[in-house]
Amino acid sequence: MEFWQPNSPLGGLAHVKSGRSRRESSWDRSGGNRDFAVVPAGETFVIADIAGAGRIEHIWLTTRCYSEKYLRKLVIEMFWDGEENPSVRAPLGDFFGVGHAVAKHYISLPLNAVFGPRRGPKGPFAAAMNSYFPMPFGSHAKIQIRNESDQPIENLFYYVDYELSEQPIPDDVARFHAYYRQEKPATAVRHTTELENPAPWDLPGTNLTGDDNYVILDATGTGHYVGCVLSIDNFDASNQVFSWPGEGDDMFFIDGEVWPPSLHGTGTEDYFGAAWGFPSGEYAGPYHGITLGASPQEHFGLWSMFRWHIEDPVRFEQSLRVSIEHGHANDQGNDYSSVAYWYQLGEHAPHADLPPVEERLPRRWPEHGLWDE
Repeated sequence: MEFWQPNSPLGGLAHVKSGRSRRESSWDRSGGNRDFAVVPAGETFVIADIAGAGRIEHIWLTTRCYSEKYLRKLVIEMFWDGEENPSVRAPLGDFFGVGHAVAKHYISLPLNAVFGPRRGPKGPFAAAMNSYFPMPFGSHAKIQIRNESDQPIENLFYYVDYELSEQPIPDDVARFHAYYRQEKPATAVRHTTELENPAPWDLPGTNLTGDDNYVILDATGTGHYVGCVLSIDNFDASNQVFSWPGEGDDMFFIDGEVWPPSLHGTGTEDYFGAAWGFPSGEYAGPYHGITLGASPQEHFGLWSMFRWHIEDPVRFEQSLRVSIEHGHANDQGNDYSSVAYWYQLGEHAPHADLPPVEERLPRRWPEHGLWDE
């Protein structure tokens, strides 16, 4: 039998498993071609309401909304097994890896966004977003889109592909979670030096607590972290010459541990799988990439990046605090926003509602050359 065991994901395709394939979608029930929903401003639309035990395998959707920066104004929420507080809560664009409401094409293993050059008067609409994160549920699943913009979603097209099982969900199968956070701006901790133009490794200041770091995830319970999307608006330099925001180290405090953390990194670009100030500019790989990049020389501007812990999940039994410095020893005061993704057993701590729309909009926005002060 050992010979027949699959040795790769593709190898497993030959093995037949029990289950019922199902889909929720926006297809026109009249038989026409109006295969979309319309969501008025301020309203919520449920795209999936599923009873039974199963697993969501794929979500695809595309929207047309003429509200500027609408990818930060629309919110996606997911509820598992009758819970009142969602396990997933994030702006629609950020959940799918699109930071700062700036449409960019990228491909990764669990998420992708397919954007072309076409634009509407207020931003991109010729676009699609996909998730391949497996999302198990034991008795019920609900996914909804909240329209917090001032304009209707004129077209909401969607697929939610899932499988149902006659077998109950095993006790060791965790639920999928994702949550958005932001600090605008992160509070800078200023340091002084007598050096006129210090090299990156000679920047002043130390951080031996992690207390002032930007927090990507603060979870309680048992589970594992599988990655994040991090977006930075870089406008606050460490000094007049050194404008790079990436000297901030990543830190993972597991199960309530104090300093030092079990996982301590060496720099932002290092954690996101690159080096030396992101010289590549924008790129996308299966597990890490830069979906939005400013100038590799001057660094000022909008950055968005992803890092997936598919092969190296960070496991925790009681709690996990994932954080990253904003500049070396938190010496920069830039705008930070993020979505963390993780799997967790049992109930999760309630997620606070998102900041009001105006507070979560990007400070600066480059679509069509429009930059808001």
